[in-house]
Amino acid sequence: MALKILSVDDEADLEILLTQYFRRKIKKGEYEFSFAHNGVEALRMLLEHPDFDIILSDINMPEMDGLTLLSRINELRNPALKCIMVSAYGDMDNIRSAMNKGAFDFTTKPIDLGDLERTIEKAAEQIAFVKKAQDEHSQLASIQNDLHVAQEIQETILPKELPCFDESVRGHFDLKACMKAAKYVGGDFYDFFRIDSTRLGFIIADVSGKGVPAAIFMAISRTILRTIALSCPSCADCLRQTNGMLSQDSVEDMFVTVFYGILDLGTGHLKYSNAGHNPPVLIRHDGRTSLLEPTGDIALGAVPDIPYCEKETVLVPGDRLLLYTDGVTEAMNTSGELFGVRRLTDICASSSGTPQDLINAVTSSLSDFTGTTPQSDDITLLALSYR
Repeated sequence: MALKILSVDDEADLEILLTQYFRRKIKKGEYEFSFAHNGVEALRMLLEHPDFDIILSDINMPEMDGLTLLSRINELRNPALKCIMVSAYGDMDNIRSAMNKGAFDFTTKPIDLGDLERTIEKAAEQIAFVKKAQDEHSQLASIQNDLHVAQEIQETILPKELPCFDESVRGHFDLKACMKAAKYVGGDFYDFFRIDSTRLGFIIADVSGKGVPAAIFMAISRTILRTIALSCPSCADCLRQTNGMLSQDSVEDMFVTVFYGILDLGTGHLKYSNAGHNPPVLIRHDGRTSLLEPTGDIALGAVPDIPYCEKETVLVPGDRLLLYTDGVTEAMNTSGELFGVRRLTDICASSSGTPQDLINAVTSSLSDFTGTTPQSDDITLLALSYR
């Protein structure tokens, strides 16, 4: 694109001089000159055509002088617009005032056109740099807007309302969950759903990596898991089928760790499978805590055609479960110390009340522990109480 230059001077001879000297660049489409004869006319042209790159302005002009024009140009707040001021040789007071007001450079009369050409080239380099920075800023703003939208979409994927059960088992459980991504979007997710009239399915998962790739893989994993789980009575078989599908389509060696449990709300009977995920904390009604025994299985999407195991336990009224991702236990404080499983189980043992109370206690303790250390991983919690 041509460099657009507006020459502002009350001497008509300058127009002939500039067009003659720069005729080759004009003919090649490198430079495009426009001319005004005073500041008022120049300002009107600027408002009508705001795409000028360089203003070459005399300081001493009728109606509106160059210094006043420069002040008005500054009000446009266009860092890509560069002003080169022209004044009589020895008029240093006005030249100094122009430079203090933000002029890019100056030249003196009689104009040395060779020196002016070098000054214009130098200004063009600065303009190109500023425009590139503006383009990158616009692209960044667009990306940030897209990420905000993606964040909102991801939040709508995660369930908010408890699944609907018959009145006979509706009050037998309470459940709360939260997810806080390390970036705009994350790879952690949780899910819960009604399998049949008495059974509740619940999941927590952590995709390898962070950011947009992890978020996309998270959405795929969650959709496949839920779809299979709603028609599959076995936790282990659900993970086996899901692993088969994810292993076929996995890119960049991505995988997802998953804990999937099925709780019979009438009996407290809990079946579960654990595909390489952190073992949940089991909090008994008397305050004793332990980690659910792992099933020894690996993450989904890593190795195709492998079986998954299933274990079971029984919850009694007052028992609770806390599911979490490693963003909790591997959170660091300013000394580089990990939050750890021990702190987590201590909080679980000392916190009574609802699942929301338990989540509040963990997140509050985590915030106090990490202090000013930036969050480095997604943090997800799911708390379940059996009544």
